[in-house]
This record gives sequence, C-alpha cells and structure tokens, in this order.
Amino acid sequence: MTISHEGNPNEYVDAVVIGAGFSGLYMLHRLREAGFSTKVYEAADGVGGTWYWNRYPGARCDSESIYYNYTFSEELYREWTWSSRYPEQPEILKYLNFVADKLELRPDIQFNTRVLGAHYDEETKRWNIELNDGNTVSAKYFITGVGCLSASNIPNFKGLDQFKGDWYHTGHWPHEKVDFSGKRVGIVGTGSSGVQAIPVIAAEAAHVTVFQRTPQYSAPARNHPYDLEYIEKAKENFHEIKKQMRESIGGQPMVPPTKSALEVSQEERNQKYDEAWQNGGLGIFTAYYDITVTEEANETAAEYIRSKIKETVHNPDVAQKLLPSYYYGTKRPIIDTNYYETYNRENVSLVDVKSQPIVEITEKGVKTTEDEYELDVLVFATGFDGMTGPLLKLDIRGKGGVSLKEKWQGGEQTRTYLGVANAGFPNFFMITGPESPSVLSNMPVSIEQHVEWIGDCIDYMKEKGYETIEANVEAEEEWSKHCREVAEATLFTKTESWYMGANIPNKPRRFLIYLGGVGVYRQKCDEIAKKGYEGFSFEHTSASVIQ
Repeated sequence: MTISHEGNPNEYVDAVVIGAGFSGLYMLHRLREAGFSTKVYEAADGVGGTWYWNRYPGARCDSESIYYNYTFSEELYREWTWSSRYPEQPEILKYLNFVADKLELRPDIQFNTRVLGAHYDEETKRWNIELNDGNTVSAKYFITGVGCLSASNIPNFKGLDQFKGDWYHTGHWPHEKVDFSGKRVGIVGTGSSGVQAIPVIAAEAAHVTVFQRTPQYSAPARNHPYDLEYIEKAKENFHEIKKQMRESIGGQPMVPPTKSALEVSQEERNQKYDEAWQNGGLGIFTAYYDITVTEEANETAAEYIRSKIKETVHNPDVAQKLLPSYYYGTKRPIIDTNYYETYNRENVSLVDVKSQPIVEITEKGVKTTEDEYELDVLVFATGFDGMTGPLLKLDIRGKGGVSLKEKWQGGEQTRTYLGVANAGFPNFFMITGPESPSVLSNMPVSIEQHVEWIGDCIDYMKEKGYETIEANVEAEEEWSKHCREVAEATLFTKTESWYMGANIPNKPRRFLIYLGGVGVYRQKCDEIAKKGYEGFSFEHTSASVIQ
C-alpha cells in the first residue's frame, strides 16, 4: 500500500494514537493535558481495547482488581469500587467507560475507524496515517496502543467454511449472549481463555467436547466478593500501594521470594504450596525465586500441581491426559474457577489432539484421525499472534519507505530500544511493545510507565525545540542483546509457547519480553531520560543531535 503525499491530509494534529484501551485512554489524557492536539482511532464502537472484544463466557482478569487500574490519579482510584478479587470482563469494561467519561476523552476518539497504514514523510518529518474511511491524517507523533494480544489466531482448519453450525473466537465474541442450552459444543484450545470459558459453557450446554493440544498448569483463583472495609483500606493506602507496584517485579505489591525451592525440606515446600493453593491466585508461581530458573526447582511446583490434578479429576485416564509436562510458568500461568472439576461432569469429554490430530472441520463438526464429533457450535480459544502480531497487521513504514515487517524480518531480527522505539522510525512510539515487560507484568502498571515516559519525552522535545527523536541502531542492538541474555538465564526460552511465537505456524521463535522486572525496567528508562535520552538521536529543523 502506498499512502499518497499529494494534496493535503484531511487533518493535522500533533499526535495520533491507535487504540482506546488502557493505553490509548491514558496517552490521550497525558498529551492533551500537556497541550498537544491528539486524535485516537479505535476500530470498535466503544472504549475498552482487549476488554471490549474479549466477552467470552468466564472472561476475567488474573490480576487482583485493586491493582488492576490506573494509579496516575488518586481521585480516579478513590471514586471507583471493585466488587470482587478478580473482576469479570463487564466490570472492567464499565471501569474503562467510567474513566473515559470522567476525563471527558470521547470527543478526541474516533470510533469505528481502523488505521490501515502509517508512513513517515522525510521531507515534512510527519507521519501520514491512512484510515479505512479513505481519509489521511498528518501527525508529528505516531503512537500505538494496540496491545500485545489483539491479533486473533484463528487456525486455518480445512473445511471451516462448510461447517453448518455457528463458530466463535474468544477474542472477538458477540455482544449479545450466545445461548448454549441444549447444544453440542466443541471447544478448541485450553489456554487461559479456554480454561475460563469451559466450566461456564459446560454448565449450560448439553455436551462439551474439549479439543486439547497441550494440557495446562492451572491453580484455583478463589475469587470472592470484596468487603467495603478491605476496599477502604486499599484506598487509604493508595500512595504506598502505588509505590510498591511500580517498584515490584511484576507490577503487584509483593515481597520478592528470597528462598530457593531446593533449600527447604519437601514438607516445608509442600506446606507453602498448600497455602498458596488454598489462598488462590499465582502464589505457587511466586513461591520461590528459582521456579523459572532451574529445572529442579521448577519440577517441585510442576509435580505439586500435577498431584492436585490427579486428586481432583475422578477418571484416571482423563486425569492423565490433563497432566502437563512442560516447565511450569513458562507458558502463561493460569488461574481458574472449577476447571479441573469440570471434567468430572458427565456432559464433558476430552480429546487429545496430539494423539488424534484434527484433520478437518466438516459440515457436522470436527473430524480427527480417529473419529468425527458432531457439533452444533464451535468455539476457538486459540489465542493470539502475540507481541508483534498487532503491530505487523499495520502497514508501518519509516525512513526510506522500509516497513516494520521488513525491519523485523518476520521476527528473526525483531529489535527495539526499550520496547518503546525503533531505529529508522522517527517520532514513533509503541506502548508496551516487544522487549518491554508487557504481558509478564500487571499491564496497567507497565502501560502507565510507558505513557508517562513517552509524554515526558515529547515534553522534553518541545522544551528543547527538537523536531524528531529516533533510536540509535547501536542502542537498539545493545538493548535487544540484554533482553535475550536475561531471558536465556531462565527456562522461558526452553518452552514452545505463545511468548515464543510457537502458536503461529512458521513464526520465528523469539522471546520478546523483558524479564528484568517492572521496577528495574523503570529505573533503566528513567536513567536514560535523565541522561538526555541516551541512545536516541534528536534533530532540529536544520541539524541533528546524537545523545
């Protein structure tokens, strides 16, 4: 696609932001408060981002609600009250609508509008952004808030177009309720979305057949309503909670583990795991510092969860199929409500598609190498093309007309500076882009940090009279190397996961998340800013300045 530079764009603004989820809403507020004209483009007809689209049954956050919100405004924090420990999708969407209304953001958001491409014009030093309505917008700054998990992965099964029933993807669920009563439902995929949806759908459907490729480690969420006293205490401790979140490893207040899983007795270790299992949440994942570092420590947690699966699932053959064998925590750690218990229901069947792969989708249902399963409804809980997928869906072209896809060479050479900028792409910022803490952190905390860093950088440019900012190739290569070294010191790179791009056929395997921790990452970004944005080049109208 070529964006025409002839004639005048339909609109000129200081900044264009893509997406009206957590990232886009705060970026709009931050830039607008600083006096920059800003336009947000959102493909949906409302705010919410991930929480607008992911409406599947059982959709729920796995970060505790009192930490899963903005902290840039104490007023917002105090005015909103969550109902339970792990909020459901409708409540999170209601929260984001509350924020959009409170900050009066909607007038600067254009809904039902998709950005097709963004090309940098080296003569004007501006981005020309093409919209699906045929208009083009010119912006000095181009900022993506598209999220890490917004490009749905719908498997290319033979025959899907001939299926006579209805089919859905968990990442693009209808707004109206889907009625499963009396239906034979097939669910493909047992990642986090599948684990959340399966118990809810099974409680309604006549029969559910789960097609599982890789069994998952999951721990009970133990969700429960909050009492007002607990909420009020959190609001009173707002400043301390905010500080702890921003300085933590994963973006939630917690004391980092200091012990190895191997330096304690099995009795002490299992007692700790028991407490974590009863308390619910991700306590096992964070019980010891070396669970994702050494195979021996990891196996203690993995075997504990496998023992719980065998204890919960009554049918030994079904339980055996549900036992995972990869390193615990190196795929997304999952929490659930009655997931394993659901396999004790008479109306639930489990099909292991590694032993009997899916051959095709037929008019009547799903055909494997061994059988055909007649279905009325198909649900694909097959996740997303994570990290790079949402960005590469856009036609983003920097200097010399080089596309982001060309620069990243399909994933093998994906490099960024701090996960926020790219060499060769002036004035282009990514919120929680590849090689930032992103999905291995409490997302609102990482989003706020990026938005504030980007906002401060743009303020700095205005103050200094700089026209453009661009990451240096050397700084980018050094950061990417650092990210790889940190990741290679863990077990994360030794598992085929969507973190590694393994769920997308032919996608190169790269671990594109910074594992140094939210607090450490923030310090590094702040130090770079204090040094006049070290590793970036600035350009005045007539001269360049290299930091």
